[in-house]
Amino acid sequence: MADKKELLQNKKKEQNYGHTPEEIRETDKYREEYIHHFVEKWDELIDWKARSKGEGNFFINELKARGKHKVLDVATGTGYHSVRLLEHGFDVWSADGSPVMLAKAFENAQKHGHILKTLHADWRWLNRDVHGRFDAIICLGNSFTHLFSDNDRRKSLAEFYSALKHDGLLIIDHRNYDSILDQEEFSSKHTYYYVGEKVSAKPEYVDEGLARFKYEFEDESEFHLNMFPLRKNYMNRLLEEVGFQTITTYGDFEETYKVNEPDFFVHIAEKKYNL
Repeated sequence: MADKKELLQNKKKEQNYGHTPEEIRETDKYREEYIHHFVEKWDELIDWKARSKGEGNFFINELKARGKHKVLDVATGTGYHSVRLLEHGFDVWSADGSPVMLAKAFENAQKHGHILKTLHADWRWLNRDVHGRFDAIICLGNSFTHLFSDNDRRKSLAEFYSALKHDGLLIIDHRNYDSILDQEEFSSKHTYYYVGEKVSAKPEYVDEGLARFKYEFEDESEFHLNMFPLRKNYMNRLLEEVGFQTITTYGDFEETYKVNEPDFFVHIAEKKYNL
């Protein structure tokens, strides 16, 4: 389970970015961003039922089609995808860098009749804390954009690659930051990922090195996340350079799309060569 000391430290009620929040571009900041009160409201943002309807069985079908069974969910968050995979018979291990998120995921899984195998792990040193090899790793929910340096991204992907079996695969997603960076207005179909009807999630500030999102809830509470705006081609290049041999990118779960249209990109990176 999550580290109790860090869990208690994140019980505070307010995020703190100081006087210049747009200057905070550090990977480790996410530990302070996911405070207890924000995590408790996170499922209002996701809306498990609506998200299940929006994405369908995309991830389940992709994993089953490739014969994968043992899965490491490295960004389990409040547990949505871990629980979904457990419900479909996968052997799931659930990791996260936020002990507050892990505690909430464990609680959510219990409500659905499951006991999560949870691991508190930093991706940059994943194999120090997570042992064994997996058929697949999933890193979903725009989580990879918490890494702010090129070195952190490469190190984390290398750790993912190492934790996979010889024919393993990585499924990783992120927002369509190309569209956000290149267009003057932000738009979202509000269909697939953050689909809570009474929650607003919009960029408050964007440049090539920062996407600062503001989250507003029905009770008028507000929270922020500072994230790195990953471009699609850059992400594909990173996956290739780390060693993944075959990469397929989907836009909102469709293989054919126009670059500015999807809300999210999903990359399926395979460790083996296609013969």
